[in-house]
Amino acid sequence: MALTKVTKSGLADDSVDASKLEDGTIVAADINDGTITNAKLAGSIANAKLANSTITLNGSSLALGGSATVLQFQWQSVVTTDTTMVSGRGYFVNTTSGAITMTLPASPSAGDYVAIKDYAATFQTNNLTIARNGSNIQGVANNSTIDTTRASVVLVYADATKGWLYTNESNVADLEAPAYITATGGTETTSGDYKIHSFTSSGCFAVSQASNQSHTVEYLVVAGGGGGEGPVSNWAGGGGGAGGFRTNYPSPDTGGTAISAQTYPITVGAGGAGDTANATGSNSIFSTITSAGGGGGASAEDTDNASPGGSGGGGGAGPCAYGGGTGNTPPVSPPQGNSGGNGSGVPGSGPLQPWGGGGGGGAGTAGSSVGGGGSPSPGSGANGGNGTANSITGSSVTYAGGGGGGTFPGPAGFGAGGPGGGGRGVGHPGSGTAGSANTGGGGGGHGECSTGAQGGQSGGSGVVILRYKYQN
Repeated sequence: MALTKVTKSGLADDSVDASKLEDGTIVAADINDGTITNAKLAGSIANAKLANSTITLNGSSLALGGSATVLQFQWQSVVTTDTTMVSGRGYFVNTTSGAITMTLPASPSAGDYVAIKDYAATFQTNNLTIARNGSNIQGVANNSTIDTTRASVVLVYADATKGWLYTNESNVADLEAPAYITATGGTETTSGDYKIHSFTSSGCFAVSQASNQSHTVEYLVVAGGGGGEGPVSNWAGGGGGAGGFRTNYPSPDTGGTAISAQTYPITVGAGGAGDTANATGSNSIFSTITSAGGGGGASAEDTDNASPGGSGGGGGAGPCAYGGGTGNTPPVSPPQGNSGGNGSGVPGSGPLQPWGGGGGGGAGTAGSSVGGGGSPSPGSGANGGNGTANSITGSSVTYAGGGGGGTFPGPAGFGAGGPGGGGRGVGHPGSGTAGSANTGGGGGGHGECSTGAQGGQSGGSGVVILRYKYQN
């Protein structure tokens, strides 16, 4: 009789192994449920032998044999007041009675986590604020505001750079509330939704919070004006050039200067001294913006033209005449100022010839030049160049006018200071004037008036004004 089956008693233990069986010899239908116990499975079964080699955990695929960290939350009782959270806990937050702030744990470590759920579907009516407590949220040093109904979020701390990151988000429209620039320094005023910081002397612009909405700073930086030339007993001096005038106002908000949370030193330049040869004003500085001091005026006793600067000084007048100083020095775009005008002179003429000094350059126009010195009619000092109007403070103010040139002898007229704080030159009657403070106006040039020879006047100090959006 043929053998059709081999009984278990006919096989010694372990006499049949995998090498004795062809693939597919034993199929699932040949094995009764429960026939193979865990004790019969030695070693491990390769994932490739299994129909499903992965499992899904919290929406992520995990290979069998792999490892994962499962966030296990200890859910707390319903929260109805401001609360500081603890890592590993979940919070049902009820804002029915008003907005609530949930503060993240202080001094977190990598892997710390918290969860928040809108308990009463009221986050849209009364917002939830997540306070950062010294750490970044999503890489930004701003709190988050959640204002969508039935929102749920899980935050996990990564590191000092990114801080707390959102790993699970449900019904969340915007995880980061609009944040505006927050800063102090100078004299603070407002104009609509904008805050203005005016610096009339050197100080600091301290930014404690930068914007997350691409808001930027607009600036007006005006340097100190140049001094009017002097002292000499005769002849006429040129007016001081206006301080450099640089601004990005008005501009679209995103077209301004980006800033970060730090302290920016502010330098407000002083005006150049009067009665001093080529007395250039001092620079004004904000961040990467430097406006050059105005060039000092020149006299006919100098051995060169007037000084260059933000705007150039006016040239001197007498037996020798010199040209005005060059403006927009060093060069920037758009230009920060204009050149000064030339003084008059007739070589070899006697000391009583009427001479006029050139006008200092202004932000808007060049200083005027004097023509025909030594002519039969009395000469006159030339006018300073016009300044430029700006409304960064909310009202129009004109800055950086050039100083007027002086005249000799007394009966001749003085040069008027340019609009924008430029001082008038010395003439008859009366003395010259200094450039106006905090306008960057150039000082008036020296000359002779009814009381005798008088020296050139000092330039006006500069100003730095900053403007940014601080609310909607």
